[in-house]
Amino acid sequence: MKNTERVSYIRGLAEGLELDENKKEVKVLNAIIDLLDDMALTMKEMEDNMNDMADQLDAVDEDLGSLEDDFYDDGDEEDGFGDEEDVVDDDDDDGIDEAECYYEVTCPNCHETVCLSEDLVKDGQIDCPNCGETLEFDLDDAEDAPCTCESCKRDE
Repeated sequence: MKNTERVSYIRGLAEGLELDENKKEVKVLNAIIDLLDDMALTMKEMEDNMNDMADQLDAVDEDLGSLEDDFYDDGDEEDGFGDEEDVVDDDDDDGIDEAECYYEVTCPNCHETVCLSEDLVKDGQIDCPNCGETLEFDLDDAEDAPCTCESCKRDE
């Protein structure tokens, strides 16, 4: 039973008592029933408004999901803007983005080959991810040597 129906039931019970409307107690009882009726109607309006807002929120959520699918397709783009043609295809199994230049460095301690981005090499040093040995780089010598990354080979 809804709140408005319950208030109507209580109002009917009070009227069925056939109380004298001039008595103070009956006036208080009728005022309480009127207040309950107003509160039940207000609650009904609030529930309707809340349901409308929930529907609107669901619609906005669906629209946002569509926008996310369009702009953040599969995480390849950093800013989410631009055409799909601008996205670099880095579906290679090695996980290396071919548009960036990478350097292969062999650790003198563990003799493992590590691929480093140009930004890491510019920092001048890095700890070997395999053994922890500090690897130091001097870019002055590297600038004279030709780059061997895949994207540079394609430019030739």
